[in-house]
Amino acid sequence: MKRFTIFRYAATVSLLALLVLACRDRTIPVSSANTPSPDTLNLLQAEPPPAKAFKNQWTPELEKEFQQRAKEVIKYYAGKKYGNTYGENEKASYPNAMFDFLDGNREKAIAFLENEDNQAKDNAHTEGIDYYYSFTLKGQIRKYFFFGKFLDPTYKQRMFLGAKKWTQQDPNGRPHPIYGKGRGGDGWGPEVRGSWVDGRNTDNLRAMREISVYLMAEETGNEDVRQLYKKRIQRYVWALYHIGMGEWDSENYHGHTLAAYLNLYDFAKDPEVEMLGKAALDWLCAAGALKYYHGGFGGPSKRDYGNSNVVYGSSAARLLWLYFGDNSLPNPKPERDSIHVVTSSYRPPLAVVALARKQFKKPIELLSTKPVYENWKPGGEDKPGYWETTFFGNSYQLGSVVAEFSDGDVGTFKLMAENSQRGMDYFVANTGGDRLKPGKNKGDQIGQYRNLLIWLRAASNQPFYFQIPKTAVSEIEDGIWFFKFEKTWLAVHPINLNNYTKIAIKGKKLEELYRDEVMLKATPKAHQYVGFTLEVGDKITSSYASFKESVKKKSKLDVSQIVSGTVQLKGVNGNNLKITHNSQNELPTIVRNGVKYDWFKNYDLYKVTEENNPISLGWKQGKMRVEAGGFVFEQTVSSDGKVSF
Repeated sequence: MKRFTIFRYAATVSLLALLVLACRDRTIPVSSANTPSPDTLNLLQAEPPPAKAFKNQWTPELEKEFQQRAKEVIKYYAGKKYGNTYGENEKASYPNAMFDFLDGNREKAIAFLENEDNQAKDNAHTEGIDYYYSFTLKGQIRKYFFFGKFLDPTYKQRMFLGAKKWTQQDPNGRPHPIYGKGRGGDGWGPEVRGSWVDGRNTDNLRAMREISVYLMAEETGNEDVRQLYKKRIQRYVWALYHIGMGEWDSENYHGHTLAAYLNLYDFAKDPEVEMLGKAALDWLCAAGALKYYHGGFGGPSKRDYGNSNVVYGSSAARLLWLYFGDNSLPNPKPERDSIHVVTSSYRPPLAVVALARKQFKKPIELLSTKPVYENWKPGGEDKPGYWETTFFGNSYQLGSVVAEFSDGDVGTFKLMAENSQRGMDYFVANTGGDRLKPGKNKGDQIGQYRNLLIWLRAASNQPFYFQIPKTAVSEIEDGIWFFKFEKTWLAVHPINLNNYTKIAIKGKKLEELYRDEVMLKATPKAHQYVGFTLEVGDKITSSYASFKESVKKKSKLDVSQIVSGTVQLKGVNGNNLKITHNSQNELPTIVRNGVKYDWFKNYDLYKVTEENNPISLGWKQGKMRVEAGGFVFEQTVSSDGKVSF
C-alpha cells in the first residue's frame, strides 16, 4: 500500500507528533508545553496546528511525565490481537488496532479499522458502517476524525455518507429499517431494541451516543439534529455543574464518560460546544481527582462492582493515572480508553492535578452531595439523592455516604492509606452476601465526623466483612481492634460483634486480585443493633503505640441507648459523633460535636467545613473553584448552559 510509504518511521516517535495527525482539512491542536520536532512534522506532512481556543496550560515537566506514561500504554498494547467487530466488541478491538498503529504497525491496523463490519447487513442503511452501539461509536468518531487522514478516501467517504443518513433525523428511537422497534427481551442489539442507535441511558453510554450523533451531524451538515443534540449536551454539562452526575464517581464507568467527552473537545467545530466539552472534562477530572489516591480510587461510588479495592484495581484509576501519576509502580493493565487520552489535546487544569496529588493543607473535611441516578426525570433536580463525607488526613482519606434508600451498586465506605511500597492500602467494610462486596444494603446506616465513623444496623444474623492489607499489624486489646498500616493507625470498637476471623477469598480472579489482602469476618453476637466504630490516626500526629494508649484511655464508646438505636463515640482529640438509627428510611440522625446535622440544609456539591478550601461547588450555583498546589482554577456553567472561565 504505497500511501503508507512516506509515513514510516521509528516506533518510538514522540507521541506529541501524533497529536498533529490531520483530521479532514485541519489538524488537531496540541498542548503548548511542547512542540513536535520539524523532522517528525515533515514525516507526517503536517504543519504545527493553531492553538485551541480553550485549553488548560501545562508545565513541560508534567507533559514529560504524561508522555512517558503514554508510551508505556502504547508498549503494553502493541502487537496484541485486535479482536472482532461483532456487537459492541469494537470497544476493545478498535483501541487495540489504534494502539498498534501508534506503535508503527500501520498497514495492519488501518486494514482492520476499514474491514467490513461483522453485521454490515444490519447497517446497510448507513453504508454498512456500524453507527449503532455506543461503545462502537466512541471508536468510530476517533477513527474518522483523528485517524481519518490515513484511511482510504473511499472508505472515509462511506463513513461520511453513512453518518449523513444516520443523522438526517434523530436516530435515537427511530425505527430500524430491518427490525423496526425490535422484538424486545434480553439483549441490547437493534434486533432486540430497534432504533438506529443504542438507546441506553447510563451516563457513559448516553455520552458516547449524544456526542457521536452531534459530531457527525455537525460534520455532515444536518443542522436540525446538531442543534437538538447540542441542547442535550448542554443539559448534561449544566447538570454536572448544578446538581452533579448520576453515575457518580464510578470505579468502572467514570473513564468511559470522560473518554467520550474527549471526542467532543477534540473534534467539535462550534466554539460553544468545544467549551462545553472542556467544561465537562474539567468537572470529570476534578471529581476523579478527589477519589484518586496514589494509583487507587476510593471513597463511596455509584456502580461499584467490588473489583477495585487495590492499587490500579479500578478502571477509573488506571485511566486517570495518565493525567495524575503519583505512583512509581507500572500500571499493570492500562485502560483501552487510554487511546482517547493519549491522542487528545486535552489536559486537566493544573489545580486539578494538584488536587489529585492532594497538594493542599490537611487535615480537612469535605462534604458533598450526589444526585439520583436518572436525574433528568421529574423530581431528579429537586434535591440530592446522596450525602457524602470525606476526611483527608495526613496519610489517608476516609469517605462514607448516606441516602434515604438502599442501593445495590453503591460502595458506601472506603479508607485509603498511603503506602510507600505500592502507593496505598485499603480498609473496606460492608455487609451482604458471603464476602466483601459493594452495595448500600438495607438497614446499614453510617455517621461520620472527620476521622470518626459509626456504622450501625438493626439486629440481624448478617456478618460484617472487612478488608485489610497483609502487611497490616492486627491486634485486639481491651476489646478494641487495632490495625497498624505503614503510616496510618485504625482503632475499631465492635458493637455486638464477635471478634473477627480470617476467611478465604473465593474465585480465581478475586484470589489473584486480592492476593496481597486479608478478608475478615465478624458475626453478630446479640439480638440488638450491631456494627462498629472507627477512629483513625496517623504517623504525623502520634506513634502507633501512643495512639493505642490514647484510644484505650481517652476514647469513649457510649452504647447506653443502643436499645433505641443510638450510639455515641468520643475521639482522642475530644470530637464527638452520635448516630441514631432511622427506622423510617435509611437516612440516620447525626450529631457532630453536639450539633445536629441537617441533611436538607446541606446541598452543596462540594463544601469544605473550614477555611482551607481545595474545591467548592454550590447546589445549582454552577461555579466550580479548585485551589491546590499553588494553582487556582475557576469555571462557571450558567443556568442556561453557557460556559465561562
